[in-house]
Amino acid sequence: MVARSLNRILGCTLALAVAWLAATSFDIKSTAHGQDRSLSGGEPGSFDVLQRKANADGGAKPLFASWPGEALTSAAALDGITSADLRRHVSALADDTFEGREAGSRGGRAAAGYLQMQLKSYGLKPAGEGGGYFQQFNGNCRNILAIIEGTDPALKNEVILVSAHYDHVGYGNARNSYGPTGYIHNGADDNASGASTLLEVAQACAQLEPKPKRSILFALWDAEESGLNGSKHWLSKPTMKLSDVRLMINMDMVGRLRNNKLTVYGARTARGLRKLVSLPNGGEPMTIDFDWQIRSDSDHHPFYMRGIPILMLHTGLHGDYHRPSDDVEKLNVDGMQRVARLLFGLTVEVANLPELPKFRDAVRRESTWTQQTVERVQAPPPGRLGLHWDREDKAAPGLKVLQVVPGGPAAQAGLRTGDRLLSFAGQELAADTDLAGIVLAAQNPVQAVVARQGAEQPIPLTVQLRGQPTKLGIVWREEEAEPGSVMLISIVPGSPAARAGLRPLDRVYAVNGQAFNSGDDLRQLLAAATVPYELSVERVGQVRAAKIVPLPGAAPVPADKPQ
Repeated sequence: MVARSLNRILGCTLALAVAWLAATSFDIKSTAHGQDRSLSGGEPGSFDVLQRKANADGGAKPLFASWPGEALTSAAALDGITSADLRRHVSALADDTFEGREAGSRGGRAAAGYLQMQLKSYGLKPAGEGGGYFQQFNGNCRNILAIIEGTDPALKNEVILVSAHYDHVGYGNARNSYGPTGYIHNGADDNASGASTLLEVAQACAQLEPKPKRSILFALWDAEESGLNGSKHWLSKPTMKLSDVRLMINMDMVGRLRNNKLTVYGARTARGLRKLVSLPNGGEPMTIDFDWQIRSDSDHHPFYMRGIPILMLHTGLHGDYHRPSDDVEKLNVDGMQRVARLLFGLTVEVANLPELPKFRDAVRRESTWTQQTVERVQAPPPGRLGLHWDREDKAAPGLKVLQVVPGGPAAQAGLRTGDRLLSFAGQELAADTDLAGIVLAAQNPVQAVVARQGAEQPIPLTVQLRGQPTKLGIVWREEEAEPGSVMLISIVPGSPAARAGLRPLDRVYAVNGQAFNSGDDLRQLLAAATVPYELSVERVGQVRAAKIVPLPGAAPVPADKPQ
């Protein structure tokens, strides 16, 4: 950590936000080294220095892109979200020049000017007060608001709100810093990372043609660090009809992706949000922790309290939180790119859906205990046969019995250790025969033939297997907050599902590319679909295809009964 004293910063801070402060008719004066300087005058601005730094770090691309530009498809716009652009933005916002972006300070206002000019350069329309981009409150604090208007006549008045706070704690004090205080707290992760990610997503959305059906409001909140004051002010004096906001997606500290893990809060505030978040998690997918808790620690919470569905993206706390050491060099910028691309895909998807789910009031009554109950798994059923055999012994026909489980179906039928099982359910057996699959699919009663030492002839036996036959080996439960999916709660050992790598708590979204609405629909799909099945399976936010060859002659295991 490089110490940055207040005296040093006051001596070297350049004139802040020349164009922006002038444009907003503010005249701020500071004294440094005995020289009186007007920050709305004509001297070189801080953004000249930032541009030179950006050129040195990542080439000659301007900080303020020329826009409007070429319209892009969704895939091309996604590709335009780059680590290099994110690094340029976050390096600018977390530069010493902005003095920690404290709400209402000259550095905070200069950072607001930078963000406003970026959004304007992308062609986004102002959505603040008086036809501008800003909403001023509490003196010199400013929210920044820009909108991409929807194209569908019936849906354009519905709004997806994407937000991040851009303020930090300035030089820090005993109330907002873990120390040392009196030094610039650049807040690279908190929350220059979120503000920079928002800029990239806004630019990508602005490049789309056609534009999304719903309107997308991009909000950069001020004064979050002093009590979520920017978002609370907007909710008390919204610049559009509050009832039009259908979903609020917030980012706070998304710059330290570690172990490939992104935490998402709020997926249960509306039905189906988990699936909507998971589907765009492509490429090199992140592991998503869908946390059921909803904390009052960022700007999503006031919206949640108003009954608006929310999602909150976060890559976790760290030892540099609210310290001067939260600097750009510690960020995982490639991780920010992955978060930004997921957010872009999610935003476009929800902006184009025919219908969006409403706030799910049951979320207010849910807790970690509720989660444990909902995600309770079932122990796999006991083996149907109760037998262990040698898969390597090829010295004689059939399968050599190594152990018979006392009291099990095999024991009750009269099988003994040392027997050789010659046939089972009408199929001749050898060391490489899939007896486990035959047992799982067999209908009761089952005829078996064994060779036994000392017996002159093979011995026929009748076996009454435990339980019912199964094709796949899965048991599922439907969950009210996750329509259009089932949650697996048990996997039968040795079954096709187990061999395909399925696990309890996996979610199934589709069969052979066909979605379903309920467990009954899924059962019908499985009965009618061609084999092998290709299931669309989500685990920790990652969606993959699982190919399963069902066992012949049996029905799928039914869904879990209500408990």
